[in-house]
Order: sequence, then C-alpha cells, then structure tokens
Amino acid sequence: MTPKIIKVGTRQSQLAMWQTNNVVGILKEKWPQYNFEIVPIKTKGDKILDVALAKIGDKGLFTKELEVAILSGEIDFAVHSMKDLPTVIPDGLMLAAMTPRHDPRDVLISKNNYTFKELPQGAKVGTSSLRRKAQLLNVRPDLVILDLRGNINTRLEKMNSNTYDAIILAAAGVERLGWQDKIADKLDYEICLPAVGQGSIGIEIRSNDEEVYTIVQTANDKITELSIIAERALLKSLEGGCQIPIGAFGEITNNQLKLTAIVGSIDGKVVIRDSFSDECDNAEKIGVHLANLLKEKGANTILNEIRQEINL
Repeated sequence: MTPKIIKVGTRQSQLAMWQTNNVVGILKEKWPQYNFEIVPIKTKGDKILDVALAKIGDKGLFTKELEVAILSGEIDFAVHSMKDLPTVIPDGLMLAAMTPRHDPRDVLISKNNYTFKELPQGAKVGTSSLRRKAQLLNVRPDLVILDLRGNINTRLEKMNSNTYDAIILAAAGVERLGWQDKIADKLDYEICLPAVGQGSIGIEIRSNDEEVYTIVQTANDKITELSIIAERALLKSLEGGCQIPIGAFGEITNNQLKLTAIVGSIDGKVVIRDSFSDECDNAEKIGVHLANLLKEKGANTILNEIRQEINL
C-alpha cells in the first residue's frame, strides 16, 4: 500500500526551511506510515523587502498565503514562526501545535564583537522591530536605530558592508542556522523582552481535519503552549500586532505561570512594564489580566499614538 502523502507548507527562507524540516523530522519518527512533502510558498512579507514592516501592516504578513493554501487543500498544514502568527486565526483553521521553545531572547551581532553595553556612543543598530527599537532606546537613547529587512544572511551582509555597527536578531533563528559563534551578546529580559511566541514553531491546520490534528499534536509541547497562550491573550487584548512595540514572556515554575510584558513608545522615552502570576491552567486569563494592568498604567495612550504615527 502506498503511504499517504501529507503536504507541508512553509515560507522559502533558509530559516523557515530549517524549521519545517525540523518539524517533519519529528513527525516522521512518530508516523513512519506517512510521507511528508514540503511545499515552499512565498508570502507578502517575503516579496516586499524595501518597506519597513510597520508601514506595510502586519495582519498575516508572513502567513496569509500559507493559510489560503491550507483552506484550498493545496497543503495539509503550515509551519510558522510563532511570533509571525496573528492572534486571530481565520475561520476554518486552528493552531494545532507549538514545538518546545528555543531560547526566546534577542541577540546582538556586532563589529569588533562589542556587547550591548560596549557599543560606542551613537552606534548604528539595525532591526526591523519597533518592539526592539523602543526597548533599546529606553536603555541606550544615544543609539541610532535603523530599519533592517531581509533574511538573516542578508542582514549579516548589510552589517558587514559598514551600514550598521550592530544588528539585533532572535537567538532562535541564529542558533538554528548554526551561527552561535557570531553572537556578541544575549540581551537580558530586563533590557529587551521578546516578541510574543518568539522561539517556538507553530503548526496550523484545517480545524475539521482530525487525522492531521492527531499527527501534529505529537510535536506539541504543553509548557510552551501554555506560556504562549498567555502571551497571545495579552497581545490580543491590547489589540497589538507583530509590528507594535509590545514584548512579553511567560515562564512556568511549579505550576505557576508568570507573565511579564512591556508596551513602549517608539522613541523609547516611555516604557510601561508589569508582571502577573497565577496557576498555568489560567493562561488565557493571565494574559488578559496583565493587559488590563498595562492599560491602567497608560498603555492604550501609547498604542493609539503609535497606530496614528504608522497609520495602522
């Protein structure tokens, strides 16, 4: 009997392909009776590389084409970086699994291997993230933060061509590609909280596909899932997207989930930060409650100003 083919959608970047091969490797081991076929798909975010992400808007920027392919039956599931996946999943689809989280921190890669604190006054730092910009300027207002797009290879090339003194990337992406030796500094959470979901890989499927759900659930990590449910509930409650300066990180210790989050102004002059803990089974409520605490401290005012500024 010919094995059934399961088609797996992914973005085309080197990192996206690594992540997809990693997921497929896990599933092949658990489900040898299936053949997994990888289908690369180009998304809007991959096609527009000369415009800042915040200016394009972020609703499904790196996911929409993959979601259309799932719904049309072109693919059976899609592999995403969790930080790229919007908090609202389209009708007919569901988030079925999240892989164990890699180190969620941001890292600094720099000329002369300077750490963040060692960067010279006025150093030019490249990042495509308003979240990073707000937090870094809050600690180092002297830095010049410049927009930087493209895959990891492209960003490294731009730094080496003297446009930037340093660049900020997610630790997970750098280390998955085997480039740990390029990291000059890992940024503490006190300096820079990560993007919601950063470090985990998500699997999205048709919500009525019980067979594929059973298959991909074997790649799910419950601790990661609960932490990111809390982070995504916070993001959704703040009506923020991937390109709004919101950072969050959930940690579980002895069945207690502690969620820490920030909302910052783009210039870094105002950063509102708070934490909240409860039993991990209340993950979604934790996210909503912390979002309300941040709103009480003035987060809505900051977010409304930013939306007007970048026309979101």
